[in-house]
Amino acid sequence: MDRIGIAILGSGAIAKVHADCFKALGDICEVRAVCDIFPDKAEALIKEKGLDAAALSDYSQLWDLDGIDAVSICLPPGEHAKAAVAALEHGMHVITEKPMATSLEECDAMIEAAERNGRLLASVAQNRYKIPMMKVKEIISSGAIGKILQTNINSWWWRGQNYYDLWWRGTWEKETGGCTTSHATHHIDLMLWMLGKPKGVTAIMGNVGHDNSECEDLVFAVFDYPGSMALVNASLVSHGEEQEMIFQGEKAGISIPWKVRASKPLGNGFPEPDEEEIERVNSLYDSIEPIPEEGHIAQLRNFVRAIRGEEELFITGQDGRNTIEMIMGIYKSAAEHRAVTFPIACDDPFYRKETMVRMMPHFHEKLKSVDNLADVGITLGRDVGK
Repeated sequence: MDRIGIAILGSGAIAKVHADCFKALGDICEVRAVCDIFPDKAEALIKEKGLDAAALSDYSQLWDLDGIDAVSICLPPGEHAKAAVAALEHGMHVITEKPMATSLEECDAMIEAAERNGRLLASVAQNRYKIPMMKVKEIISSGAIGKILQTNINSWWWRGQNYYDLWWRGTWEKETGGCTTSHATHHIDLMLWMLGKPKGVTAIMGNVGHDNSECEDLVFAVFDYPGSMALVNASLVSHGEEQEMIFQGEKAGISIPWKVRASKPLGNGFPEPDEEEIERVNSLYDSIEPIPEEGHIAQLRNFVRAIRGEEELFITGQDGRNTIEMIMGIYKSAAEHRAVTFPIACDDPFYRKETMVRMMPHFHEKLKSVDNLADVGITLGRDVGK
């Protein structure tokens, strides 16, 4: 089969990651176009990565090009749905960076367009493709530590004030959220993958450290599972970014970064370490075969191979929608100061972007906006579990 032709929409920091991955997958795909409203940025990315690709100023120019089979969307979140639906309508497969879209309505439009046109739709959740994640997922799914009773997830990041100077960040209209939408989306996806969908959520949020952003930079959300609860703590004010996922099972507690804890009762009910159980779970973890590659390249390889009919798509548009529903549940609970149950109905204000935006508080007003920030690298989701 011929190589799959890829167009990258956007040429910012995450687009460079996609370009590197697709280039490394050169035996099965090829980047043939890069689109950006700033054409010089598209040209610079093509030159930097040594791509044999056209530089376009508008992705609608793709419709007149031959050899474009799929698009990789690395645009601001508010542009994801429009670009995805347009590409799907023109017969192209789509993978979009997180968050998949800025509303459930947009997610559903993307999924419907993919189904109607017989094309694949994937949402980036590259942290599923991590060795610790895969191993912990297998341990939980196997029941090896019993029923999960409590989960604590720290989506801890740190961003400077100038992070929100970029024109699309820090507004409900364009980014549609702060630390929850743009950062904790990784951890919420992993929670859903590990535990399944919860019954509901209760949340509070605030902005305590970024006065050029309308949106939240700190969230506490408690998800209600049958016989269990999961706390997601999302932050952009956490020095060191020590991210962690802890699962307390009936038999043992396990965490990412990997650690095992197990207790057994003394005669008075107080705990002492259960060394045999700790050794058993550690041995099980070590026995699970690691995946051969991790992160973006693993997911993008799966996406391209799925287009070629060589394997099933691992992370779908429905997976991306599920994460957006959890995020909208958090925002609804925090804005309305009450517990929220799932699913979120189509007539709910938090189903549509326009009505959701009107419901959200403006913690600050965005007063500074620049087209580009200094190109000095980014912190990727690869750091989850470091």
